[in-house]
Amino acid sequence: FLEPVLDFEYEGRLIPASRLGYRITKRFVHYFFCRIFDNPSGVFTEEMLCPEKQDLAVFADGIENIAQAMEKSAKLYFDDGIIEDACPPLRAILHVMAHGHYHGKSIQDPEIRAMFTRETLLRSNWYHARLVKKQKREMALWKKHVEYLESFWHRPGYDVEARRLDISGRLDEAH
Repeated sequence: FLEPVLDFEYEGRLIPASRLGYRITKRFVHYFFCRIFDNPSGVFTEEMLCPEKQDLAVFADGIENIAQAMEKSAKLYFDDGIIEDACPPLRAILHVMAHGHYHGKSIQDPEIRAMFTRETLLRSNWYHARLVKKQKREMALWKKHVEYLESFWHRPGYDVEARRLDISGRLDEAH
């Protein structure tokens, strides 16, 4: 149903058409669009499914514009340092968008593709650091909760209300 859009050479330049990902095929059109159109192949012609067949120069120019826009937006993550907070797969994508590779590897490299699995992300140092950071924030938040409950519990004239709200039990639970 889908086929990858591949990079290609045009006038001595590598056109990163793979940035488009995948495209629908005639089979996709026939299988899914025949429910909507009497003649889906008449609506979705070969030239529409493969725009490079209409005008290769225009197609190449369009892909280069997309790649330049990706590069420009990705470089902003490096310029302001936010790249350091990105999870490993996002960091790889941003490197590829900005520089065309990640540690000398393309986005198609199996090692880079493996970064996008749940298991790899959960095993990453980045994820471990995020869990530790979250744990520290939660501990700080609960410390504030305990401090507030203790100040309420010891507030003069609030002992009846403190018993009604079971502040003592809540403090036991929070510790």
